Amino acid sequence: MDDSPDRIGPDLTPKKTWGDKARGLGKAFTTKQGLIGDYDYAFLFKPNLPFMARARRAAPFFGLNDTMPVLLALLLGFQHALSMLAGIITPPIIIGGQGGANFSGDETQYLVSTSLIVCGILSSVQITRFHIYKTPYYIGTGLISVVGTSFAIIPVASGAFAQMYKTGYCPTAADGTKLACPQGYGAIIGTACCCALFEILLSFTSPKYLKKFFPPIVTGPTVTLIGISLIQSGFEDWAGGSGSCMARPTTGPYTVCPQVGAPHALPWGSAEFIGLGFLVFVTIIICERFGSPIMKSCAVVLGLLTGCIVAGATGYFSASGIVSAPAVSFIWVKTFPLSVYGPIVLPLLAVYIVLMMEAIGDISATCDVSRLEVEGKLFDSRIQGGVLADGFNGLLAGLCTITPMSTFAQNNGVIALTRCANRKAGYACCFFLIVMGIFSKFAAALVAIPSSVLGGMTTFLFSAVAVSGIRIISTVPFTRRNRFILTASLAIGFGATLVPDWVSNMFTYAGDNHAKQGFFNAIVLVLETGFAVTAFLAIILNLILHEEIEDEAEEITANLVDEADDQEEWSKIRGQKGADQTTTTASDGIEAGEKGASKELQM
Repeated sequence: MDDSPDRIGPDLTPKKTWGDKARGLGKAFTTKQGLIGDYDYAFLFKPNLPFMARARRAAPFFGLNDTMPVLLALLLGFQHALSMLAGIITPPIIIGGQGGANFSGDETQYLVSTSLIVCGILSSVQITRFHIYKTPYYIGTGLISVVGTSFAIIPVASGAFAQMYKTGYCPTAADGTKLACPQGYGAIIGTACCCALFEILLSFTSPKYLKKFFPPIVTGPTVTLIGISLIQSGFEDWAGGSGSCMARPTTGPYTVCPQVGAPHALPWGSAEFIGLGFLVFVTIIICERFGSPIMKSCAVVLGLLTGCIVAGATGYFSASGIVSAPAVSFIWVKTFPLSVYGPIVLPLLAVYIVLMMEAIGDISATCDVSRLEVEGKLFDSRIQGGVLADGFNGLLAGLCTITPMSTFAQNNGVIALTRCANRKAGYACCFFLIVMGIFSKFAAALVAIPSSVLGGMTTFLFSAVAVSGIRIISTVPFTRRNRFILTASLAIGFGATLVPDWVSNMFTYAGDNHAKQGFFNAIVLVLETGFAVTAFLAIILNLILHEEIEDEAEEITANLVDEADDQEEWSKIRGQKGADQTTTTASDGIEAGEKGASKELQM
């Protein structure tokens, strides 16, 4: 396996001059081999239908630094971008919606556009891999390690906004309607910037110690609970929306979803809403079963597109937001006042621990599917660079008005399906994401998607988060100690997820001491955030509970010692029985024949 040119030591190979680079670029864009090559493009688009013969040969594998055609790099880069699209747009739409900051359509469109742009820029940081001058440290992995807005921030932001509106930090109208809260959103991204420093510091720790303090027994149940808590918001959107219309009031603007006057507004939970979400969900399954490689990796986007086509044809879309949206957008077109909101510091630290361990797992998987080493100094250097870039990206994302980033795992599936781990495809992916974000009409169209269509897609995505947590747990040996840690940490985590207001009335302080009130609010928010409770409990229990002797070593008994000899003896016995049965059958046949012959003679 060749990981060059990403070396730990000095690079002694001759450097390419600007003239060499210009000639190579010209050859790539002016020759057939450089533009198209001899790749079997039909492989990407051939569906997996029952009556069609499957190809017996695999597509060629493009390694990290292999030469590949420009058209193929653009095509596979676009495929990577599509596979990320649903995950990138979901957090800003949810956080900016009625379950979060209650932003207007213009502000939510800005968040979606900026999220796409920032993800494209920060993904290029991970893919490029920068060496920190005069140190052994790097920023980035040098692989197709793309980043997107993290789902883990959604339950923290939702809980924080609920508390902000309750305490008066966010404004509320006289009739109780929640108004837009840019101050609260600024507090969340400002606190996230500060907490990102924690992951940056952890990146300079040896991977050996990171895995000791944050092993799969800690991260597995945490990621699982993040997914489980998110599925609730997906289902709420599936039935019509997660805002005020969920309560099905008899008066006011929210008697129907999304609100009175909206196109094709219906009461929450109507059959039409359920059917639209179900259409998206079923389309994803059909694409996975019968789709071509490019369809399988973009199944979620194709499901969303199918739901949008049907919703548009039946009058669920409103074109007003798309028409009024500006043609072009960029970072800092809108800004929010940054501040630190104390009650979410601990939950955000738990988020960054999860993001760090997710990055380690995803980078390991990317190295594996890219046919690179998954152990040794170079691999550890990639882990260090990836975690540092992950924390650095979280800091930059907050400064760019976006919530924290995480390394996306779904692109590993694209690499495995297309057999392309080349960085050129990664850079093409970044290019397409930035272009999608700059043209804000595209973001406006995404924001206009009906909640039920979005819910059918997000329910699938959030379930995938929970399943990835279960996969992490499955790597843990189920010893008595590990079962106890899982039981204790998940008990309160599940309870807080199912009954989130279980400690809302624990503190009754109503004085003027804002610091004391903020401290109590922090405790309540942590205890109401299921995955944060699980993470902290699992970390503590993993450190204080030692492995028991019977868990550490395999018990050697007389049966185990003699197992090999017993197997050999049983094989001999079975073989002898088989031979005896064959002999018996043959002798029975001979005897039957002799008896038949004697009867004929007697007759």
